[in-house]
Amino acid sequence: MWAADHFIKARLSAGEEGEGDHQGTGNGTAVITRTKTRLKRPSLYRVLLLNDDYTPMDFVIHVLERFFQKNREDATRIMLHVHNHGVGECGIYTYEVAETKVTQVMDFARQHQHPLQCVMEKK
Repeated sequence: MWAADHFIKARLSAGEEGEGDHQGTGNGTAVITRTKTRLKRPSLYRVLLLNDDYTPMDFVIHVLERFFQKNREDATRIMLHVHNHGVGECGIYTYEVAETKVTQVMDFARQHQHPLQCVMEKK
């Protein structure tokens, strides 16, 4: 009896149809592919303010508070950094958010007739 069971199992593993196997699916093997989705983190961009000799310091502080949600102390610290070093970081954002903030700041500065420059760079 052992030999007969062994023979049937061998036939089934080799892909032959045996008793009770009426599907006729072929070799009896199947390949299961597991796809693993990996999310890539979005690139980040630094939003920077550039110093100029004409934009009032209070206006820069107001911009930092309004568009970058900085409190008065942080806005003043960033404004002084821009004043003393020529450039200062307002925040780090995804591309779309950074682009929107740059546009908002530039439009707001132009509306108030200030030459303030705001740019973004890849981190």
